[in-house]
Amino acid sequence: MKILFAGTPEVAVPSLRALHAAGHTIAAVVTRADAPVGRKRVLTPSPVAAAAEELGLSVVKANRLDATVTEQLLSFGAELGVVVAYGGLVREPLLSTPRLGWVNLHFSLLPRWRGAAPVQRAIAAGDAVTGADVFQLVPALDAGDVFGRIERPVAADDTAGSMLDALSVDGASLLVDVVAQLEAGTAVAVPQTGEVTLAPKLTIDDARIDWTLPLASIDSRIRGMTPEPGAFTEIDGARFKVLEARPAPDAAPLAPGTISSVDGRVLAGTADAPLELRRVQPSGKTPMSAADWWRGAGTDEVIAG
Repeated sequence: MKILFAGTPEVAVPSLRALHAAGHTIAAVVTRADAPVGRKRVLTPSPVAAAAEELGLSVVKANRLDATVTEQLLSFGAELGVVVAYGGLVREPLLSTPRLGWVNLHFSLLPRWRGAAPVQRAIAAGDAVTGADVFQLVPALDAGDVFGRIERPVAADDTAGSMLDALSVDGASLLVDVVAQLEAGTAVAVPQTGEVTLAPKLTIDDARIDWTLPLASIDSRIRGMTPEPGAFTEIDGARFKVLEARPAPDAAPLAPGTISSVDGRVLAGTADAPLELRRVQPSGKTPMSAADWWRGAGTDEVIAG
């Protein structure tokens, strides 16, 4: 089929490549404008833009699908629109112009975690299972009927980053299957059922560690905020990132927020059992092992908060 593809981050790239490899005509790829990256703030194309250019596809860079961009996209005469983490809204008349409308690959089990950060919110909340849906795009947020679904258990060491990597690949296969069914006229969509929960864009406050919570809640929150925006606490008023940690239920309890070295492990106290810090990033420093940071700290105890 002739497809319009809208996506921006790395997790959308497997879907673009899979649709192209399946033989569909990608009429145009819509992605957000080049953005500053790194400390030098160098303007850099999005991962989807880079992949599209590698594949020799037409690229439209726009942060909003305004009237001008909409007119441009309508001119391609696509039969189907596909969205994977584009970062902008598809509105009328573009929404209903393709013969088959638009479908969206969303990384959650809808209606749970509608919104911009579904995987991060699912892991931070301690969900045991997450997954991906392909659904019909409608004006309401992530509310359309679902054509297909995959589920994936959340392992004890899964982070938002590792889960998104896995779902981006498995979700691309799901998307190709649904598009094939749409092309054949055999696709069946079912309404979403269950409690609606929202997954708004993450803020820096979402990444702040509350050491008064139980170990399981803190562990889930850290993994949900990894790699971005990065879970953190404060030590002596400076931000201190916790890049990697794991529960230490076998260790003796420490007061919430108290960090100490016990039997060669750097442990932080929670409301119940301690958390073992594995990799950290003090303010103004590069990432390092918690053991190296502790040796440099030269103290018996640190209070985080």
